Amino acid sequence: MISDGCGILTVNAGSSSIKFALFEPRNGLQRLLEGRIERIGLPEAVLIVNGESPRSAHAPDHAAVVGLLIAEVESRTGRGRLAAIGHRVVHGGPRFSEPQLLTDDVIAALRRISDFDPQHLPAEILLIEALRRRYERLPQIACFDTAFHHDLPRVARLLPIPRRYEALGIRRYGFHGLSYAFLMRELERIAGAKAARGRVILAHLGNGASLAAVRAGKAVDTSMGFTPASGVPMSTRSGDIDPGLVAYLASAEGLDAAGFNDLVNFRSGLLGVSETSPDMRDLLEREGGDARAAEAVALFCYQVRKCIGAFAAAMGGVDTLVFSGGIGERAPAVRARVCDGLEFLGLTIDESLNNAGADVVSAAAGRVTVRVMRTDEEWMIARLVCGVLEIPIEPEGEFSS
Repeated sequence: MISDGCGILTVNAGSSSIKFALFEPRNGLQRLLEGRIERIGLPEAVLIVNGESPRSAHAPDHAAVVGLLIAEVESRTGRGRLAAIGHRVVHGGPRFSEPQLLTDDVIAALRRISDFDPQHLPAEILLIEALRRRYERLPQIACFDTAFHHDLPRVARLLPIPRRYEALGIRRYGFHGLSYAFLMRELERIAGAKAARGRVILAHLGNGASLAAVRAGKAVDTSMGFTPASGVPMSTRSGDIDPGLVAYLASAEGLDAAGFNDLVNFRSGLLGVSETSPDMRDLLEREGGDARAAEAVALFCYQVRKCIGAFAAAMGGVDTLVFSGGIGERAPAVRARVCDGLEFLGLTIDESLNNAGADVVSAAAGRVTVRVMRTDEEWMIARLVCGVLEIPIEPEGEFSS
């Protein structure tokens, strides 16, 4: 049981799922509880807590999930134990470069930019408002994925379209910022300040995938742009494609804006190319006998490799490459194929270390250190909440998972 009023609940909402965790600000933020609710909006949602067997639940929308979420947390910790709630908010638009206390003004501002990210923001706002109704006096903090990239160099922010659109907030933003912020803190902890202030490429490869270039501790470029649909191919998102396809498909197939949005967000990427699965694990198993699966894997690795090369060019080289996310952390075959051909950068994988899942998988003779690091967005949210509310963490500087 945690002390009265010191629990920090973190909420990470997707379009059809929610991940949550509960932390106590001691032992470097101690995780007491973690879980997820999946298949929201379908007849039976699925609740999994602390790795226990899945349980079915009724959750027609994100607002309905609140009762289920709070009942689960309170049943395990008791009532009145929360000090604050931290939310991952995917898109902060041009305004928000730091975590924000969720006031009426902040929520209204998020509602005004909902069209920037219709796959995430509406559901996140719905959940925020439902939790505010449930806990009227409890501070809630928005932690933005775009904040890490907010101050990208201007040349990396600009989109090559008429300037008047920039005044409407249309620019390159970048995402997965909470993951990147955690990875940079962890890199400094395990490898030292010199490594963290070098030329670092972070590869967050999961269902959503992106890369970030970081030099002297600051983001200088990233693969995603105005929305999370851009960049490298992902499980169901296309990544970068020719914008001329919009007009062509509208003419050839009568595809309207909503249909195109559905195409590039939910029917493309690994799923679209393989025509069988958006899951890299499935495709790696099938590639030996399925040419479409093999092409999907090859395309993913090729585009990630190209991005690493581009970022090395932007920074004048690379000192550290970090693989993270579900694919980056658990698919040695993908890591090896991504790095194959990058020897000219001084980047070489040690096959035995890579296959063993070592923390450092680069060859001893290589100039670039290649690391595999587990990311922890929930821990980062909890830490940001503590910072905003000036909640002390004891002892400071330790990581707990």
